[in-house]
Amino acid sequence: MPQTTESGVSSARFLGMAPFLRMSIAGVDFTSATQEMIAQAQNAPEDAVLWMNLATAMMSLKHEELGLQIQAQALDMQRVYHWPARQPTKLRLLMLMVPGNLSANIPLDCLMEDSDIDLIYYYVDPLNDNPLTAPVPEHDVVMVAIGASDEQESVLLRLEYVLRNWPKPVLNPPKNVPTSERHNASLLLQNVPGLVICPVLHVSRQALHDVACGQKALADIAENHDFPIIVRPVGSHGGHGLQKIDSAAAVTAYLEETAGEEFFVSRFVDYSGEDGLFRKMRVVLIDGKPFACHMGVSSHWMIHYVNAGMYEDADKRAQEGRFFNEFADFAQRHREALAAISQRTGLEYIGIDCAETRDGELLIFEIDPAMVIHAMDDEEMFPNKQIHMLKVKTAMREMLLKYAGQAL
Repeated sequence: MPQTTESGVSSARFLGMAPFLRMSIAGVDFTSATQEMIAQAQNAPEDAVLWMNLATAMMSLKHEELGLQIQAQALDMQRVYHWPARQPTKLRLLMLMVPGNLSANIPLDCLMEDSDIDLIYYYVDPLNDNPLTAPVPEHDVVMVAIGASDEQESVLLRLEYVLRNWPKPVLNPPKNVPTSERHNASLLLQNVPGLVICPVLHVSRQALHDVACGQKALADIAENHDFPIIVRPVGSHGGHGLQKIDSAAAVTAYLEETAGEEFFVSRFVDYSGEDGLFRKMRVVLIDGKPFACHMGVSSHWMIHYVNAGMYEDADKRAQEGRFFNEFADFAQRHREALAAISQRTGLEYIGIDCAETRDGELLIFEIDPAMVIHAMDDEEMFPNKQIHMLKVKTAMREMLLKYAGQAL
């Protein structure tokens, strides 16, 4: 569907991230389709929608730097993009987003496919005193769709000022988004009964180098810490640069192969089960209520669902199916911990990556509103998943309608 743009009428429909994620999950190579997108954009150089679609395609193909350059080009022309409802529109959601890679913002279109919710992608200007530099379209609810990071702290502060008397409901208000940043969350969620989250400490490269050279003990730079530890560069996502380090000697090798001047350091908790396998769950809190999204099973402690072998191993999928079917019991066991996350962060929508410790406590790895939540897995391969993901989609829709004041 063509859409009106700031520079005219686009010949293309704004795609968002959903179609590219769907193809990636299905193992479809869309390189040739991207080449066609390049030709279309070059033939219509003033069409911002074509360039924005191409930017997302490039980043989905792991060409992040090029994708960000193309995105900046599109945003120079236009800052608002419309992802229309696939059914008669019930509600218009204004999503305030920042320029950035695929993990910078909430990819809500991946969850809201075939919905009756209009998504209005408004890319704020992070360098302007008033980040809302373009006219604001008509809408019913606002969601601050920005993920927490050190880089976004200043723009979130400015958005808090701009939105302080906004005439429409604001979800995930800017002042609360930083509560989900790794370091902040690791402090915020201490002393919650039944919840384990290891404090995440900022440590410089030089400090780690001093440990590697034997000039300092680990406890000198990270109080009460001992090996093994988890280290990752500040600002990294998706496990990039994330490693478990067992000794000072291993720190040397890590620094040689990892860029960055600042790092996060935290304790390693062995959360393997009696069978030696690790199980990491993704849960989403929507208006304070928990819903299951997936569970990855792996022999390795660092689990990413896409490389945990879930698509190749029927037994792992069966275990995930049991997690879905028994999620009510899981949520009941951890009700106090999950409620504390909702209450302390003050976020209406937030993803949680977690596990259960051997003592039965809820081990939190990360909380982040910008986690990818989707319902795109094959129904034959994952027969239990669609039923439960429908609950997630329904809860999201009902929350938006509730805040908009409409009847469900």
